[in-house]
Amino acid sequence: MARGGFPGGMGNLNNIMKQAQKMQQEMMKLQKELEEKTIEASAGGGAVTAVVNGKKQIESINIKPEVVDPDDVEMLEDLVMAAVNEAMRQVDEMMAREMSKFTGGMNLPGGLF
Repeated sequence: MARGGFPGGMGNLNNIMKQAQKMQQEMMKLQKELEEKTIEASAGGGAVTAVVNGKKQIESINIKPEVVDPDDVEMLEDLVMAAVNEAMRQVDEMMAREMSKFTGGMNLPGGLF
């Protein structure tokens, strides 16, 4: 074994560090691209539609007038919540899917990516 304790010496370690830095930069670029994408989900057969970006910020909510019933506010609240939750779930799924393509299925600790 080399004196530094690494097979191949310090050159190998420097190469690994350069690869790690490049990977980190590419992951940051991918994450930024994903944050700019939007996901649209609806509930109640399209009665309520929510659009959420990759940062998990709600960009818009559309409610069809025919679903607005002053005597049944709970139903409208449930539809809004269902649409937003589904959009958030899809954002998580998109992020995980795209990051796993990048990381090649690496099992990164602590739920990273």
